[in-house]
Amino acid sequence: MGELRADWRLRLRHGGPDGPVCGAGVLLTQDRMLTCAHVVGEPDARMWVEFAENPAVPPVGARVAPDGWLPGREGPDREDIAVLALDSPRPQASPARLVRTLERGGEVWIGGYSQSFDDGMWLAGRISGLHGDLVQLDAGSNAEVVRPGFSGAAVQTRGPRPGTERVVGLVVSWRGDLELDLPTDNDLAFSYMIPVDRIAALVPLVAELSGPDGWDAGLEERLRQWFAGTGQPAVRFGVVPPDTGRDRALQHQLHRAHLVFHGGRTRPEELVETLVAQLRPPRHQRNAYRDWLLEGGPAPDRTDGGRPATGPVLAVVGLDRAPEPAALVPLLARVRTLGFRLLIVFRDPAGAGLDEVADRLLVPALEERAEDLLRRAERAEREWSRLHSMVDTASLPPRPAVTAAARRHRLRELRLLPGPHDRLDALKRLLRELRDDLDPPGPAGTSGLEGPGTGPAPGRR
Repeated sequence: MGELRADWRLRLRHGGPDGPVCGAGVLLTQDRMLTCAHVVGEPDARMWVEFAENPAVPPVGARVAPDGWLPGREGPDREDIAVLALDSPRPQASPARLVRTLERGGEVWIGGYSQSFDDGMWLAGRISGLHGDLVQLDAGSNAEVVRPGFSGAAVQTRGPRPGTERVVGLVVSWRGDLELDLPTDNDLAFSYMIPVDRIAALVPLVAELSGPDGWDAGLEERLRQWFAGTGQPAVRFGVVPPDTGRDRALQHQLHRAHLVFHGGRTRPEELVETLVAQLRPPRHQRNAYRDWLLEGGPAPDRTDGGRPATGPVLAVVGLDRAPEPAALVPLLARVRTLGFRLLIVFRDPAGAGLDEVADRLLVPALEERAEDLLRRAERAEREWSRLHSMVDTASLPPRPAVTAAARRHRLRELRLLPGPHDRLDALKRLLRELRDDLDPPGPAGTSGLEGPGTGPAPGRR
């Protein structure tokens, strides 16, 4: 099992789109990649980076990043590393996951672009032992040893399911006992890689990305699902400290938002101007929209415009860093009435404005989601009642132990709870129960409808 396609496996050409294929590379972040220095050739060379396994990601030019040139020296201890900066970021591509640990005998896979195999060629091998600072890879035969065109390719473990593969090194060379041109011309031949732990000792970015806080893959997946929008609450809240693996995962998903507001960096007036420009109300109503968004009062007439396409996302990053976070929440509540979905991110779990976010944004959004699920549960009950006398009971899905009417009564009761955090906790329990009613847990106790937006309430850990 494993990932058949990966955005992070890159094909490199010298110069531009018509240049010769010269090797491979690994995407580290949305604007940095890793390859071998001898693939690049010179520190001022221009490279062309192709996302060969995902044509939806456009290719891009690249040059050696500042402090990214580590050509090393000849011999078994050479570094031969280059970090390239992409001319423009590619946040739609998922970066590689790096690990520093190696297991002798562990199976690895390598995809490269050797002569006559510009579309890709795959080899398998096993981790053998050290060769200076390099690691030897054993192959089943000399035909499975790397060859020119594989330099810079990721050496990856085979994960138990797609997306769990990990990069443990970078192909750098091969060696044959007779020193002939191709591995198959030699009696013995082996592949060699620079392990991630060696690269991490030389490249601070790789050290960060391969450390315990390098990346939050779970948050990335939850954000991807939430941005997709299906079966998700209209408001998502999270605490993401800056300069952490969680922050890298967040930053990599922000390109999916239609608008991004940075607390402390973007003034509310600038946000409102951008919103009004996107809403495109009639010219005579623009000032009314600005005044309403900033100050409240009667909403302007929206019969002839002023509503965006369904479900655009406004991401508010660092709301707690705005000069008056609580004062911004009513503005965001008004934005919600225009059809926007909101991603609210705090940088500090004790940041100002938590209670207001819970009361004005999260509780209403989860109540909307509960209403949606209740309507589904009521429809399912009606269908069950209509069919149970006509077909064998075994042919019907199991009937929930609690009726939709009882669940609706629960929703009315929890609206009377005194504090927003208590209402949030009760709403999340109700949502979990409704999802289990509609999609009963499987053998492992997981529900197909389980998704983001059901974590701890703000201020609760």
